[in-house]
Amino acid sequence: MATFPRIISVDDHTVEPPHVWLDRLPSKYHGTGPRIVRAPVKEMSFVGGKFAPKMGAEGDDGPIADWWVYEDLHRPLTRLDTAVGHSRDDIRLEGITYEQMRPGSFSVPERLADMDVNHVQSALCFPTFPRFCGQTFTEAKDRELGLLGVRAYNDWMVEEWCGPQAQGRLIPLTLVPLWDAELAAAEVRRNAARGVSAVCFSEIPPHLGLPSIHTDYWDPFLRACDETGTVIAMHIGSSSKMPSTSADAPPAVGSTITFANCCFSMVDWLMSGKFDRFPHLKIMYAEGQIGWIPYILERANVVWEENRAWGGVADKVLRPPAELFAEHVYGCFFDDAFGLRNLDAIGVGNVLYETDYPHSDSTWPKSREVGESQMGHLPADVVERIVRGNAIELLGLTGEGLWAGSRS
Repeated sequence: MATFPRIISVDDHTVEPPHVWLDRLPSKYHGTGPRIVRAPVKEMSFVGGKFAPKMGAEGDDGPIADWWVYEDLHRPLTRLDTAVGHSRDDIRLEGITYEQMRPGSFSVPERLADMDVNHVQSALCFPTFPRFCGQTFTEAKDRELGLLGVRAYNDWMVEEWCGPQAQGRLIPLTLVPLWDAELAAAEVRRNAARGVSAVCFSEIPPHLGLPSIHTDYWDPFLRACDETGTVIAMHIGSSSKMPSTSADAPPAVGSTITFANCCFSMVDWLMSGKFDRFPHLKIMYAEGQIGWIPYILERANVVWEENRAWGGVADKVLRPPAELFAEHVYGCFFDDAFGLRNLDAIGVGNVLYETDYPHSDSTWPKSREVGESQMGHLPADVVERIVRGNAIELLGLTGEGLWAGSRS
C-alpha cells in the first residue's frame, strides 16, 4: 500500500501517574483516596477470568511492585498493564513499578513520541486503575469519595492528559458514577460542555450489580448522551467479568473469547428499544474485533422477523436490528483479517481502528504494517474511512483528526 493513512486509534490506554488523585482530592481523603504504595507481591493469579493479587507487608519476601491503594482495595501495576517494548514470550503476569514500564504509558510527551513511531496521529485512551468504566469507584464504600474520584479523574483526563501539551492528539474519554444515573447524566453534561465527546460504560451492567439497559434506570444517562452527542464506549472487561469456561480455565481461554461479552452486549442493545427512544445515540465496542458481527446481525434479524411476537420486542424494537446497527453501533479492531474480508456484511461506516497501546495485545510499533497487510485488498477511500475518517466523524474531531477542546 503506497500510502497508509495516519491512524486514529479509538482504543489505547493510559496508566495514571501517582499524583492524579492526590493533587485533586481534598486533603482529608489523602489517607483513603487512591494513592501509590510500593510493596512486595505476596501472591498473584489470573485464572477462570478472575484477577487475584495479594499485597505483602514491608520486609516480606517477594518481587516489589507499585500498588494502588484505595479504601480496602490493593491493586498492583502489572506487566499486562504496560507490555509494549517487551518480547511476547517475556510477558508474564507480574507486578512492576513505574520505573519498569515504558514512559509513554503515563507521560504525555513520551506517549506522543511512541505514537509517532507507530504512525498514529491521535488516540482515545481508556483508564487503568479505575478499570474500563470506573468499576473501582462504583465498588467503593464512600459514595462521596467515589464521586470526587470520578470527577478528579475526568479533570485530569481533560486538563492534563489531553491538555495543551498533547497538541490535540489525545482525545478525552471520561467516567461517570454508575451508581446514580442522574449523577451520571450530570457528569456527561459537565464534560460535554468542555468538548468531551465520549464516555465509558459497562458492556453488561448486571455483572456489576447494576440494572440492565432493558430497564428505565439508565434513561437520564442515555438522554444526556443523546442530547450532547456523547458516544458510549464499552471496552472488553468493562463488566468486571471476562469470558471464561470454568474456574480453572487458563487465561488463554478467556483471551481467545474476549469478544463474547461484546456480542452479548450488542444483542442487548439491539433488542432494548433504546435506539428508537434515543435516536442520536451512538455506541462503540473497544477491543472486541469485528469478525463475529455479520452472523449476529443475521441471527438478530431472523429472530426479530420470526419471533418478535413472543420474544418481547414487538412493541419496542420497531426496525430490523441490522438497520439499527448501521445507524448506531461501531465495532473496533486492531487485528482481524477475517472481519476485513467480510466488511460488506458489517458496513464500512461502522468500523474503527485501534492499536491497544500499551497492552500485551497491542500491535505497537507495527500497527501500520499490520493494517497494510490486512487492508491491502481494500480501496484507498475505504482504508481512509476505517483508519481515521469514521473516528473523525464519530468523535467530532477536526478535519485534521485532532481534538479541538485542548485549544480552548
